[in-house]
Amino acid sequence: MAGQNRKNQLRALFQTVEPVAERAADTPSQSAEPASHPPAPMPEARARAASGAVKAMGLSLGGLSREIEDARRLKESLSAADRVIEIEPELIDASFVNDRLGHDDSDESFQTLMQSVGTSGQQVPVLVRPHPEKPGRFQTAYGHRRIRAAARLGQRVRAIVRDLSDTDLVLAQGKENNERTDLSFIERAFFAHALIERGFERSVVQEALSLHKAEMTRYLQVAEAVPLRIASAIGPAPKIGRPRWMAVADLLKSEAALSKADDEITTERFRAAASSDLRFNLLFARLQRKAVKVGQAREVHDGEGRAVALVSIAKGKARVEFVDKIADGFEDFLGEELPKLLERFRQGASGPAEQG
Repeated sequence: MAGQNRKNQLRALFQTVEPVAERAADTPSQSAEPASHPPAPMPEARARAASGAVKAMGLSLGGLSREIEDARRLKESLSAADRVIEIEPELIDASFVNDRLGHDDSDESFQTLMQSVGTSGQQVPVLVRPHPEKPGRFQTAYGHRRIRAAARLGQRVRAIVRDLSDTDLVLAQGKENNERTDLSFIERAFFAHALIERGFERSVVQEALSLHKAEMTRYLQVAEAVPLRIASAIGPAPKIGRPRWMAVADLLKSEAALSKADDEITTERFRAAASSDLRFNLLFARLQRKAVKVGQAREVHDGEGRAVALVSIAKGKARVEFVDKIADGFEDFLGEELPKLLERFRQGASGPAEQG
């Protein structure tokens, strides 16, 4: 029975024909002896040798079968693993939920990324999925900045393509951003708010951003209190953390404060600010500024939002008091510039009346 199994195994592995010895047993040979003289019996030692050879072949075939099975499993494993391919950047769309406020290509970190990709190539692949609504296109899970850098440089994007559900994509997007510490507080807040608005369970959002329940509540409070138009005008503000954003959220509770914020983000000084952190400070200072009342001092802030002077009005006279020591020579400079400032003020005040 064992010999028959080994023979079948041999046929299955190598698709061989029956051995010649077996065919000879079925076909009489011309030199065969007459039937009246039966063949001499096989010696016992020869029978044992043949048995040992067959057994050894069976063991060899068994080992070969295992090796073939291991190779098959390895091939399946390799074919199922993630593969990095190259994709034209114009075929890749952004994630269905935005995790960034604006795309400032002049940002220092983005310029550094572009220089790295241009010099050494894209070292870390992005993660995309086949677009669920646009055949032949892809949708980004993470790696938006690397895709933009490759597009600007005219290079293909090295990407891992994986079938992802919406939840899988969100979790991958949040996990990547958390590990790379790439998103600022306000970007994470609006990312969380956008996911909630799209119907994702709060637990899923907390997992995506690695947040505790209390932290999640504060993120959503800020995102709900600060209008997106104002946050987008400011930008990511990477150096501004939760306490100051919560302070701005408190200041924006009234319609008057919202109107003041909308006015500030349209000013030339706000638009010309060198960074989003500076734009935040300008708005913060503007929201903290209150109308000057008789006998009440008002802070004057510099371009970075720091208080530099106090202005008060008493008995029709204005008084300016500097908070810190001013550089030598500033008094002379102020004395020369003050008449020009007064003239500019008079012209601005009389302008509308003359036109009317």
